[in-house]
Amino acid sequence: MRLQIKRFAQLSASELYAILQARIDVFVVEQNCAYRDADGLDRDAYHLFYTDDDGAVAAYLRVFYKADAPKTAQIGRVLTIKRGIGLGEKLLRDAARFAKETMRAETLYCEAQTYATGFYRKIGLEIVSEPYLEDGIPHVKMMCAL
Repeated sequence: MRLQIKRFAQLSASELYAILQARIDVFVVEQNCAYRDADGLDRDAYHLFYTDDDGAVAAYLRVFYKADAPKTAQIGRVLTIKRGIGLGEKLLRDAARFAKETMRAETLYCEAQTYATGFYRKIGLEIVSEPYLEDGIPHVKMMCAL
């Protein structure tokens, strides 16, 4: 597996297509959730993803500065295709390190599906809100210091 970290403009057309395909496969098809994936945030985000030996996306997330919170990096669109091998947690740790070292963020933030809070707690994120619905799926806000 190979970690790649790229800005939107650095992504090749093939990489962008593979990322969007993975996001649709997981969030739209697997979770049966119709939502606006093209939300305008990709252009300002860093895209972190693992590719397998064939170049296919194995795990992905994006990280960007949270608009209303100084020195806070927000992660989102977190997914794994190659499951059960710890790749998702490894990618989260990579993102936290990247946010701290490269983005100079002091806080990490995410809006997590409630069923996945245990996954996010593995890197220190803690629930900071009551549950709420987003696109018909229960979510909570989570944060941690970097």
